[in-house]
Amino acid sequence: MRVDLDPEALGRREFYAMLNSIVVPRPIAWVSTLSADGVLNLAPHSFFTVACVQPPMVQFTSVGRKDSLNNVEATREFVVNFAAEPLFEQVNATGTNFPPEINEFEAVGLTTEPARTVAVPRVAESPVAIECTLHTTVELGDSTVVIGQVRHLAIDEAVMVDDRPDIHLLRPLARLGKDEWSTLGEVRSITRIRHSDWPGHFKPPTT
Repeated sequence: MRVDLDPEALGRREFYAMLNSIVVPRPIAWVSTLSADGVLNLAPHSFFTVACVQPPMVQFTSVGRKDSLNNVEATREFVVNFAAEPLFEQVNATGTNFPPEINEFEAVGLTTEPARTVAVPRVAESPVAIECTLHTTVELGDSTVVIGQVRHLAIDEAVMVDDRPDIHLLRPLARLGKDEWSTLGEVRSITRIRHSDWPGHFKPPTT
């Protein structure tokens, strides 16, 4: 038996919480921005993914109008910093609803690092920074999807193995439901099956 839920009947907050508990785990865009007045902002956004391959683009969603969105619209630049497990407390702390005049880097004790292609600084403690310029924003109901074109990728050589970032060294954080977060856990590998190899290759599990 299933539990059937109607978005209209359940209400916005309750249905939002339900989706957050189902669409998991979610990678985190730890977005640094500058306001038009030059005030630094840093905030985590857990609706985040790659948007396009060529040209390379990433996207995050601002639920409601927040400082990250206001700043990106004002300056058309942002940096997505990698949310790594050793930075768990700081990533969570930057989700605090600080007023716009507060610099989250200073508030949570993080170090700025100059970016190469944008004026927005990177989080020096983060192993990866994705420097972006604004491509477009898409308003969807009470949220705004921010799509940025990737201008530069800066990766700490300490997390590189055979010219690729190693997942065990990156140690990503992810958001779950409620106040729950997840770390890497078990990593499983499997190759994708070509159609030409399909006959006799795939054997569904028996029950």
